[in-house]
Amino acid sequence: MSDPTSRPSRLPLASLRGPSRRGLILGAGSVGLLAACDNRKTAADPAPDAPPAPEGPPEGSLAWAIAGDWRGEERARDEWRHPFETLRFFDLQPKMTVVDFWPGSGWYTEILAPYLARNGGKYIAANFQAGLGNDPAQAALVTAYEQRFGSNPRLYGQIEYSDFGPTSGPVGEANSADLVLFMSRLHYWMAAGIAEKAFADAFTVLRPGATLGIEQHRLSPEKDQDPIAASGYVQEAYVRQLAAEAGFIFVAASEINANERDDRDHPFGVDTLPPMRLTAPQGQPPNPDFDRTEYDEIGESDRMTLKFRKPE
Repeated sequence: MSDPTSRPSRLPLASLRGPSRRGLILGAGSVGLLAACDNRKTAADPAPDAPPAPEGPPEGSLAWAIAGDWRGEERARDEWRHPFETLRFFDLQPKMTVVDFWPGSGWYTEILAPYLARNGGKYIAANFQAGLGNDPAQAALVTAYEQRFGSNPRLYGQIEYSDFGPTSGPVGEANSADLVLFMSRLHYWMAAGIAEKAFADAFTVLRPGATLGIEQHRLSPEKDQDPIAASGYVQEAYVRQLAAEAGFIFVAASEINANERDDRDHPFGVDTLPPMRLTAPQGQPPNPDFDRTEYDEIGESDRMTLKFRKPE
């Protein structure tokens, strides 16, 4: 077994020298029954010493990973993020190599890493590019992430680490990944001026015929697109355009993560809503007098869920 205190494996990266990051905002089935058949017994006459049927989904299944008690309070967000339906829509399979761009604090890592580790797959976390702007908050987030998921290799497997940022190199070996995920991160990359690079890097690492899955806060189509997406909302047409320019083919859209109660009109952008629940502008102290009632009633944001394919 690997030593959980050893340094995480890291993919080769290009030089990290380059301009400082601009405007980055940090965020944080059926029950399977395994039983031996005894042809001498009927269903109404079970062996008296038969072991009890296992409870919960079969270990290693996606439902098992989503129901995992290691996820703790994070499971409360399943009501809004619909991880089972979302990952099935993205055609997630057990033995895949999955690259997750900017996994943040690891909400999806807690699902994907155990699932892939149990099934012979590979999970690559393409984290913030190190050494840009000497941002201690970013460095602390990456360190906490690697410590958290490196401390239990029996559960999470051997996660591989890569970087994504303005001057980062490839996030993995070209034509090697089966699925790339952009999970509500595109607005950050627009603010930093690296959205086009994200699509290009995803296209390079994906094998022909593989999938790019995108979940993103959705701007109303009648609204003008802010080039830096300061509110956190992005037009679906704009996302499709970026993907097409990178060479991707649009496959399908899903309303899995839609929320018609979200009018996108919030004083502090999308982060006014749960889970961030800002009561003051980003970076300022919370305002104890701010009335959160209407925003908490909305719930999490209205989000598009899009699937693209790299051509064969």
